Amino acid sequence: MRKGFITNRLHAGKKSVETPVEKKIETFQGKGYLWIDLQSPDRSDIEKLAEQYHFNALNIEDCMTKFELQKLDSYDDHFFVILHFPPLAQQVKISKNSQLSIFVGKDFLVTVHQGDLKPLVDLVNICKNDYDQHRKERLLGKSSGFLLHEIIDILVDDLLHISRRVIANLDDLEVGVFDESKSVAKNIALLRREINRMRRIANPLKKFVLEVAKNIKKFADGDDLSLYFDDVIDHLDKVIEILEESRETMEIYKDTDFMLSTEQTNKVLAALTIVFTFSIPATIIAAFYGMNINLPGGIGSESTILGPFTSFIVISIVSFIPVVVMFVFFKKRGWISSLS
Repeated sequence: MRKGFITNRLHAGKKSVETPVEKKIETFQGKGYLWIDLQSPDRSDIEKLAEQYHFNALNIEDCMTKFELQKLDSYDDHFFVILHFPPLAQQVKISKNSQLSIFVGKDFLVTVHQGDLKPLVDLVNICKNDYDQHRKERLLGKSSGFLLHEIIDILVDDLLHISRRVIANLDDLEVGVFDESKSVAKNIALLRREINRMRRIANPLKKFVLEVAKNIKKFADGDDLSLYFDDVIDHLDKVIEILEESRETMEIYKDTDFMLSTEQTNKVLAALTIVFTFSIPATIIAAFYGMNINLPGGIGSESTILGPFTSFIVISIVSFIPVVVMFVFFKKRGWISSLS
């Protein structure tokens, strides 16, 4: 692997496409603070900032660990938090979470990620370029605490968008569940896995956003951010509510698909059983006449009442009569009509 690049896997259908993510370090001057965004950094890049801002060595280790658990460590002059988000709103079926590591102080905000959080990358591009000057001034024109809120808010909104896409997938899945010509067992399993994965993100995320809201007060430069973070919590509550309802709906779909599949299998077995039952009389009679013994109408019989095929016709009629009797009996019991 070349220095300054990592591998980012994007699942497109059944294939996994690998695209290199370039290392980027962007620095933006805000109102009394610096925002330093590190995308796919080397360890030395973070260690340089650690010397400047006195970061804990364990937090540096956590930044370099791509799959660290969510956490928050508070210090006198800053705090460190790790949050997890789904990497792409465009692609729901993904296997790994994206990690965002943040160092927050009164005069600095450091974000460390792998470049697969598109909303955050978009914010960086807004501050880097001048195509949305009003948004840029809003992001950098207040405290580091306000910028942190903006980052978390846009990522939570993206999570809300993904949860709504899950609902759309549920609607499509409902059609397939009641369509006997389609098999949706695999789709149900994949969507259940995705819902559970998002629940494992959203539930802890609410807890840590609440902790961030408490710790950010001393770095807010006089701004009251409680209402802003309350709005983020409201969005997280909606995400959690959607996911809980989706999980219950998925359980219903799973049970429904199982019952319908079982019913369809029972119908097939019943039809095959009836066909086999109809063939029993002919099989028994054919077995008798296949023996090397003299039977009425068998070998050596001189009966020609119905022509040279008298024996065959008589045996066929004798075999068909029990089938007719069984068909009438099955029809009367409703076994035939239940197969349609």
